[in-house]
Amino acid sequence: MAESRPTVIPALRYRNAPAAIDWLCEVLGFERHAVYEGPNGTIGHAELTVKGGMIMLGSVKDDELAASFKSPDELGGAETGSLYLVVADADAAHARAVAAGARVFRALKDTPYGSREFAVKDPEGHSWSVGTYDPWAAQE
Repeated sequence: MAESRPTVIPALRYRNAPAAIDWLCEVLGFERHAVYEGPNGTIGHAELTVKGGMIMLGSVKDDELAASFKSPDELGGAETGSLYLVVADADAAHARAVAAGARVFRALKDTPYGSREFAVKDPEGHSWSVGTYDPWAAQE
């Protein structure tokens, strides 16, 4: 049977993409799948993986697409979306986030639907919910 891979991959832009990559790897447990550097210390394109998932990201650019992107910290914290990261051990992920000085805006807690989770802002203000709820496992 062929390996199933996600067909929806969130993509983000960061003003300091190298620092974002480091933070996402060190704090949330992502691994560098591919990182293509751009000019002047920027990131042209990066792919970070965690378990079977992936996000793509790059440095903010001065192009037509960039005109429609702003980081939440540029908009007073406003967001139109967030990301959810499934982890095996929410307590360990929370401890890494706290140790890194991350802004936890929803405390670590158990939920009525069987997850243990918390929510944190990355260095540029994107919201990440991190927890043990795995919607794929619920179907098995």
